[in-house]
Amino acid sequence: MSDASLICSNLSFSWPDDTPVFSGLSFTVGAGRTGLVAPNGSGKSTLLKLLAGELRPTAGSVTVEGTLAYLPQSLPLTGDLSVAEVLGVDAVIRALDAVESGDVDEKHFAVIGDDWDIEERTRAQLDRLGLEAIALDRSIGTLSGGQVVSLGLAAQLLKRPDVLLLDEPTNNLDLEARHRLYDTLETWNGTLLLVSHDRALLDRMDRIAELGQEELRLYGGDFTAYEEAVRAEQEVAEKNVRNAEQELKREKREMQQARERAERRASNAARNLKNAGLPRIFAGNMKRGAQEAAGKSGQTHASRVGEAQARLDEAGRAVRDEQRITLDLPDTDVPAGRTVLLCEQVRVRLGGREQFSGEGVGLTIRGPERIALTGPNGAGKSTLLRLVNGDLEPDAGSVRRADGRIAYLSQRLDLLDLDRTVAENFAAYAPHRQEAERMNLLARFLFRGDRAHLPVRVLSGGERLRATLACVLCAEPAPQLLLLDEPTNNLDLVSAGQLESALASYRGAFVVVSHDERFLERIGVERWLRLADGELREAGAPES
Repeated sequence: MSDASLICSNLSFSWPDDTPVFSGLSFTVGAGRTGLVAPNGSGKSTLLKLLAGELRPTAGSVTVEGTLAYLPQSLPLTGDLSVAEVLGVDAVIRALDAVESGDVDEKHFAVIGDDWDIEERTRAQLDRLGLEAIALDRSIGTLSGGQVVSLGLAAQLLKRPDVLLLDEPTNNLDLEARHRLYDTLETWNGTLLLVSHDRALLDRMDRIAELGQEELRLYGGDFTAYEEAVRAEQEVAEKNVRNAEQELKREKREMQQARERAERRASNAARNLKNAGLPRIFAGNMKRGAQEAAGKSGQTHASRVGEAQARLDEAGRAVRDEQRITLDLPDTDVPAGRTVLLCEQVRVRLGGREQFSGEGVGLTIRGPERIALTGPNGAGKSTLLRLVNGDLEPDAGSVRRADGRIAYLSQRLDLLDLDRTVAENFAAYAPHRQEAERMNLLARFLFRGDRAHLPVRVLSGGERLRATLACVLCAEPAPQLLLLDEPTNNLDLVSAGQLESALASYRGAFVVVSHDERFLERIGVERWLRLADGELREAGAPES
């Protein structure tokens, strides 16, 4: 298995409308765990599909040394399939059952092959991924999104592949399921290439591959080491730009000084020739000689300026355009002792089912607390946020909110009018701000120039999040309590960093539902709550 590898040679791919995705990619990924990173829209999922053979390259070749298994981001599964069918073991199990009942037809032995222990291996794999309670004849239509993802991973691992491709495997997984996935991949031997925005998972990789349009760069070490390497590269690149700028200024200054000296010499020579009374033809030859000398000097300096400009352009291309949001939001200040929210014995029924057990849940938020709300999928975390926001009324108990606005960002990011521009949406949220002030604030959220006048509908996921944050955080009045439901879902690593820097400027209280541990660490969460089995309890920060 140590010889397993992925080899791409001059790989190019374009969509049917001739939109290019890659051009001339050549790389080899060998044994070990490799994390593939790049901004959304760069073609990470497309590359995995090319490696898996689901897409054909426009040019170049893909070679897979060993057997390959591939888990796509969107699983093409229907609710009519059984767990055994999804796992690809149903035919073998039927053949085993037939043999055990006394049917010794050769076709059963052909189906079984070497998989006499398939049921034991299947149950062991399901147990490792937290699916121990799921029967093999159960319909997948009864499973949660996270369970379906874990089931899809189990199906690929049961193939015992040499090369494993995973596209966003932690999507829809709660914290416990993520940690089971981490443990499974930690002990898996072979060649692994995965696409993920989960920094905790990326920090378990042996190397990071950064995808560009014409290059795939490999960095040894985990994601933290990759960030440090990129940061060091950027410091060098920025220094090179500064040096190139100084060199260009110096060459331009010297060219200007040389031009002025030539003009002075020409002027002095003309006066001297006139005063010397030399013949006109001789004077003309001397003048042309001076002009030619000045021209050659000018060409030399112009060439140096051109070379300096080229070095500056090259140095500038090495600097990454990963902008950070920088804000100051004093209007969101909340005094330390102020009670922002008080929920007492809150109960609610949805679909005829009680969401919370016993006497219901209670929650008190005081001052600018930063709270993480965790728990398994389906525990009722989003329901609790909707109760706090007032979108749902409790069937029992009370919810008391302090004066001041509460802002709720759901997973759907559906606060903005999709047909209006970013600037128009912002004006609706902050109508009393002057237009110049609004445009200045939008620029701080990286909507500059024409970008501020794009309809929300055409924005990427990260851009839509930034537009929503701009409208929510700079609204009138400013929110005292911010509720965020899985805000990093589908965000690339740059957009997640922009969200972190925006929340760092927020001075009010917030409650965030997230399974992204690195994100929760970086936004300064100081209080951890866990909702499970209908009960809300204080919890410590999870161990990495």
